[in-house]
Amino acid sequence: VQLVESGGAFVQAGESLTLSCAVSGMTISVFSRNAKNWYRQAPGKQRELVATIIRGGDTTYADSVKGRFTISRNNVRTTVSLQMNSLKVEDTAVYYCNIGGPSQYWGQGTQVSVYS
Repeated sequence: VQLVESGGAFVQAGESLTLSCAVSGMTISVFSRNAKNWYRQAPGKQRELVATIIRGGDTTYADSVKGRFTISRNNVRTTVSLQMNSLKVEDTAVYYCNIGGPSQYWGQGTQVSVYS
């Protein structure tokens, strides 16, 4: 199983970005029934859970991104996306895609840097 994130960039505060995670080597059935998460890790800080989408499509978000970020998935294409609006300097971090929880599948991360 391989997860490949893309879409990270160096952007000004207030701008938007969409991160994508392409999952390969996983059947549609396994992909669709597992929770899909986006985590992030800022320099000197612990990795934190940013957004989750579960099998039925329900989503949850960290308080710090609620109302600005939207997680979505395409079960047929086995992709997960994170739409990030109104970016803030404090959103600067490496963003990681995760399938199935912390002990399961991870991508290599994509850097998002936000400047004021």
